[in-house]
Amino acid sequence: MLNRTPNRPRPARRRPLPALELAARPNPWLRALGLTAVVLVGAWLGLLVVGNVRAPVGPMDTTMALRPSLSGGTKINVSPLGSLSLDSHVAPVRLDVNVDQLDPLRSQALVDHPERLSGLQDEVTRDVEHGTLDLAVRSCVAVVSGATALGLAVYRRPRRAVAAGGLALALLAAAAASAYATWNPKSVLEPRFSGLLSSAPSVVGNARSIVTEFDVYQKELARLVTNVTKLYDVTSTLPAYRPDPSTIRVLHVSDIHLNPASWKIIGSLVEQYKVDVIVDSGDTMDHGTAAENGFLDPIRDLGVPYVWVRGNHDSRTTQRYLERMKNVRVLDDGRAETVAGLRFAGIGDPQFTPDRSTAPGSAASEQLAGDRLASALRDQRTAGTPVDVAVAHEPSAARETDGTVPLVLCGHLHHEGTELLRFGTRLRMEGSTGGSGLRAVEREYPAPIEASILYFDRDSRRLQAWDAIKLGGLGLTTAEVSRHLADDNQPGATGTSRSPSPTPPSTSP
Repeated sequence: MLNRTPNRPRPARRRPLPALELAARPNPWLRALGLTAVVLVGAWLGLLVVGNVRAPVGPMDTTMALRPSLSGGTKINVSPLGSLSLDSHVAPVRLDVNVDQLDPLRSQALVDHPERLSGLQDEVTRDVEHGTLDLAVRSCVAVVSGATALGLAVYRRPRRAVAAGGLALALLAAAAASAYATWNPKSVLEPRFSGLLSSAPSVVGNARSIVTEFDVYQKELARLVTNVTKLYDVTSTLPAYRPDPSTIRVLHVSDIHLNPASWKIIGSLVEQYKVDVIVDSGDTMDHGTAAENGFLDPIRDLGVPYVWVRGNHDSRTTQRYLERMKNVRVLDDGRAETVAGLRFAGIGDPQFTPDRSTAPGSAASEQLAGDRLASALRDQRTAGTPVDVAVAHEPSAARETDGTVPLVLCGHLHHEGTELLRFGTRLRMEGSTGGSGLRAVEREYPAPIEASILYFDRDSRRLQAWDAIKLGGLGLTTAEVSRHLADDNQPGATGTSRSPSPTPPSTSP
């Protein structure tokens, strides 16, 4: 018999893969590059969405965040003054710190208990440590979540998504290690300023004045950190006047000098007194640089027309920026505008002297500017369109309009006053609505914040009365409102136009 062995299946011979299939398989390097891109994009999105931490630092509320960066470092944004950058570390992430606002309760506690100032440095250090720790935890969660979610959306495989999250966590740990290894605590001694802070040395003063007056700066620290909060509180208690429906209410401000507190105060006065139009007689800025222009943006949100003339601290750059705002009416070269039922005309200051070390020019240029404004006012009257209110920055220029207009408004000297000129024009000079701005502590007593509410009869368009408002300056908390009547509205005067009911001066603590 023949021995037959069972037939064994022969192993199938592998066919070589077609070139098309080989080309369809992804290259391992490309796969790794794609995964890295997904991880980086997902981690960045995670940091943007949930990577911010709000942390109190002393009397301030801040927002901390990590952002991708090629050079690392720390950036501190102090709105609206600008920012400063520190070379604190070298890593692919940058620490951003935004100073949001001053907390009224914590700042008030510093004023009520001055002894706490001695421990403020330790408190700030602890707050920064806690905020940084919270930021580290939040950033880890944000990075892993963002990379995992994007990995799942792209690859639709849980294993790939988990790998993306793990790789993101590893990259963040490597960045943290790099930052720790290159940490430079002395970087705070060599900051780089941008925006308005770039001129901080010239604004604060030279080193000698800082050293010799350091005790004054130290005493004013507690008041400085609470100034804005107190001023906001004061304006909310001002006695509001309820005028006749036919009355036009004008808010006169001047010499804001880059004080951000002024916008809150102006907004409060507009709301309480139902103001129809704001007149700014100049020196809204301090140096007139383009970097300061962002300071003017709140004007758009005041809700009423804003009539403005250029002061000697305002530049043509400032003027052009304001001319682009819809609610702003820039007056220059005697140009007239009808706003809220009143006809205004004004002229910008012919001098530009933002540097206090530069002596201003002669009074001849101011007188010439006043003559040009007076000539324009006479032309308007001849044409049958007389001007109701003229506006100039410098009082000497305003005096040249005597006899050509019923009322002229000005500023410049940082104190309020009223003068009835020889030929019947009333000159109303406003104080500094910015409390002299950054110069508030130059004198023995801080400069007050001043503004006025002017009441005009809608039919005759003549000034009936005005409220002079004076708020306590740096560290002070008083508010004084005094009512003044125009001459033809004094008791016994023979005038036919209506007058607001007079009220006695009042003080609000």
